[in-house]
Amino acid sequence: MKSFWFATAVFTLLTEGAPAHAQFGGVVFDPTQSAHAIEQIAQGEQIFTNTVTLAKNAIATYNLAYQMSLAPQSLYAAYLSPSTYWMLLNQAANTYGNSEALMNTANSGANAQYSYQLASIPRTGIVSGYPTLSTPGQQQIAAQGATTDLSDAVTESNLQTLGTMRANEIQREQDIENLGSASHSIDPSEQTDMATMQRVNQAMLLQLRQQQEANQLQQAIALQQIVAQKQQQDAMKAGSQDAADYNSNYQTNIAPINFGAAQALSY
Repeated sequence: MKSFWFATAVFTLLTEGAPAHAQFGGVVFDPTQSAHAIEQIAQGEQIFTNTVTLAKNAIATYNLAYQMSLAPQSLYAAYLSPSTYWMLLNQAANTYGNSEALMNTANSGANAQYSYQLASIPRTGIVSGYPTLSTPGQQQIAAQGATTDLSDAVTESNLQTLGTMRANEIQREQDIENLGSASHSIDPSEQTDMATMQRVNQAMLLQLRQQQEANQLQQAIALQQIVAQKQQQDAMKAGSQDAADYNSNYQTNIAPINFGAAQALSY
């Protein structure tokens, strides 16, 4: 009896304590451990795939960096347009000795007043008989003289401005060439971030300078237009003034002459 109850107890413990296990030739199969092993294998495959992807990205980055290091000499070339180079104005024939100075001013901006007056008809002083003219006559003569003076002053100032701009542009052409050479250089010191930012900053400064010069040109054109408008307005005002004064001048000067001539013919 004792042997029977002991065998029964052992069988009960074996069947109740490990219901999920089975035995095949002495090997115990555990489904839980098998699922965990499959999961570890999948994770290993994912890690391997990620490693291969990282390696490919690293190789692509290296190849791109290598191509960029060779870009100035292999991937593109500098665009050159000799027709855009700034050059000095050609000297005009100096037949009477008064042309060369003006061309020098147009190239440099120096001695604008002297060179312009040298190549122009000189200014005249107050015309003779000006004090004896009527007030409207003095106004017309003075207005024409002011137009001449203002036109000379504006033209001389604009000539100086344009000459200075031309001289600066010729020097700036060298700056642009230096920027181009540095941008296409294979020197490692020219390919750093700081060197690139400096070139970008210099290019922006050149652009701002060109905008400032464009504003100066617009101001010069506006001044020329103001003087031309003044000349037209003076002519219109003088014509209106002459028309208004015609009647009084006729009655004062012309009518007595006509009356005297008629009296003479009646004898």
